[in-house]
Amino acid sequence: MFYDFTKRLIDIFGAIIGIILFSPIMLLTALWIKIVSFDGPVFADTPNRVGKNGKPFFMYKFRSMWPNAHQKMLADPVLSKRYFENNYKLDPDPRLLPGAWFYRKVSIDEMPQFFNVLLGQMSIVGPRAYLDHEVEEQLSRFPEARKYMDKALTVKPGITGPWQVGGRSQIGFLDRVKIDAEYAKQRSIMYDLIIILKTPLAVLSSKGAY
Repeated sequence: MFYDFTKRLIDIFGAIIGIILFSPIMLLTALWIKIVSFDGPVFADTPNRVGKNGKPFFMYKFRSMWPNAHQKMLADPVLSKRYFENNYKLDPDPRLLPGAWFYRKVSIDEMPQFFNVLLGQMSIVGPRAYLDHEVEEQLSRFPEARKYMDKALTVKPGITGPWQVGGRSQIGFLDRVKIDAEYAKQRSIMYDLIIILKTPLAVLSSKGAY
């Protein structure tokens, strides 16, 4: 009870501070997206994410791709094969808008998630927010990961977390789920604070980011 109450207070105050602090960057990013791709929305039109206890939610994230780029990629057998074999990533990624590689590299595209935190859908610190189709597809490939996924989904996903500060895209699905499950098992306010302190260095180093 103490942990949940304290964590929610930290989330609320952290989200408010984050929105105020990063609002100039978010406004400039939104303006840039409209300049280079006027017809598309500012926020990415991505599939729902899986939240606590498996509840789906829409995660706010700045759009970094051309309109319908994801659907076009899935229709391309070569690109889609690379995408699924490379842990849902493409490098280089032909879907990206001009300059998007930069704001993805330093996680500017993730900043709108502070609004998800305010809404109670996410936390400042937690496991990665998995795509709903990703969970189904990866668990069919790695059935041994189900027990870890079930544990990871007992807590809210986070803007940052042990996966985000520990290698990001360099970590495969099975190891990532194990890390997230371990966080859910050992979560504490002190553990959260340690992850928060590690986050700026992880962002600046861009380790594992695309």
